[in-house]
Amino acid sequence: MSDHASDFVLQAISFDTLEGWKDDDPSGLFEVMRSCRRQITDVKPYRTGSLGLSSEDLLPLLAAAEEFTPSSPESARAFFETHCRPFLIRRKDGNSGFVTAFYEPDIDVSDRPDEIFRFPFYRRPDDLIDLDDANRPAGLDKAYAFGRLHGGHVTAYPDRRAIDQGFLEGRGLEIAWAKSKVDVFFVHVQGAARLRYEDGRIGRITYAAKAGHAFSAIGKLLIERGEIDRAEISMQAIRAWLARNPERVDEVLWHNRSYIFFRDAPVADPQAGPIAAAKVPLLAGRALAVDRMIHTFGFPFFIRADSLTHLDQGRPFRRLMLALDTGSAIVGPARGDIFTGSGDIAGESAGTVRNEADFVILITNAAAGRFD
Repeated sequence: MSDHASDFVLQAISFDTLEGWKDDDPSGLFEVMRSCRRQITDVKPYRTGSLGLSSEDLLPLLAAAEEFTPSSPESARAFFETHCRPFLIRRKDGNSGFVTAFYEPDIDVSDRPDEIFRFPFYRRPDDLIDLDDANRPAGLDKAYAFGRLHGGHVTAYPDRRAIDQGFLEGRGLEIAWAKSKVDVFFVHVQGAARLRYEDGRIGRITYAAKAGHAFSAIGKLLIERGEIDRAEISMQAIRAWLARNPERVDEVLWHNRSYIFFRDAPVADPQAGPIAAAKVPLLAGRALAVDRMIHTFGFPFFIRADSLTHLDQGRPFRRLMLALDTGSAIVGPARGDIFTGSGDIAGESAGTVRNEADFVILITNAAAGRFD
C-alpha cells in the first residue's frame, strides 16, 4: 500500500459476518465482468490505484466469470465466496464511508442553434493537453491534469465563466445545443447524457476531458450562504433554487470553475447504460464510481448503507457492485457514487442519495494475502 492509501486500513472479515450479503443477488454482474475482461485483455489494463491492486490481480476472477453462469442468487454469491475474500475499508479518522448517486440525463437537443436551443455541449478542444510532472508549469497546482498549450506556452485552461462567455465560439466544437444552461451544467456533473434530437434520433455523449480546474459543489455554496438548509440539500432542491433565482444562475454556476468536454458515444443498444471511465456499459444499481487514485476499476465492492432505503423499496441498500467509473467529487477510500440508470426517474432517485455507508472490497484470493 502506498503513502496515498495511508489514511485507511483494510480489515479482513468473513462473508458470514457481512450483514446483508445473504440477501443480495449479484447475478447481473457476470456480463459486466466479461466486458471488463475484454477491455483489459484486448484493449489495455486498468490503471492501478495506490492501494496496489492491479488488473492482473483481478483477471483470475474475471476469467472464472467467463465460464460461469449463475443459476440462482445463492450460486452467484457462492462464486464470489469461492474466488474472493472480503475486506472492510476502515478509515483511520473513524468516519464512515459515504455514498451519493449519479444518473444519465435525457436531454432534448438540436444539431443547430436557434433562439430556443442556445447552450452547447463541447468536444475536447485541440489546445487542451494532458499535464504531468514533466510539462506542468511551475506555479500550476499539481491537481491540474489538463492545461492549455498556446504559442508554445502551457497555462491553465479558461474556466466555466470564460467558456460560457464565448471563449470556444467559432471553433466548430459543438456536438449539440440544449435549451437550458442548468441542464448542461448538470450533465457536466453527471459526466454523460442521452441526447434526443428533434427528428427522433437518439445520441449519447460521455466524458472526454475537462478544463482542469477543481470541482466546487454549488450545493455546498448554497448551504454556506444559507439559501438551502443542509438537511434539505439535493439535486432537486438545487434545481428548484436556480429556477426561483434566474438572475443569480450564472454567478452560482460559475462558482464551479470545472468544465467538462464530451465525445460522441455509440448507441448500439439504447437500453444499455452509458460507457464510462472503465470503458464498459454501466449497469443500473450495480455500477459504482470510486476514487481511481486509490482503487482500480473492475473490483467488486459490497456497499451497506442502512439509511439509504428509497432505492430498494424501503429496504436498506446492501448490494455487491463493480467499480466502473470515477468523478471529480469522488475522493477518498470509502467514497462512492451509485449509478441509478438513465432518464428522469433515475434522476429523481439519484438526486437525494447522501448517505453514510460501509465499503467492503472483495479481493481475489491470490492478491488477498498481501493485505492480511
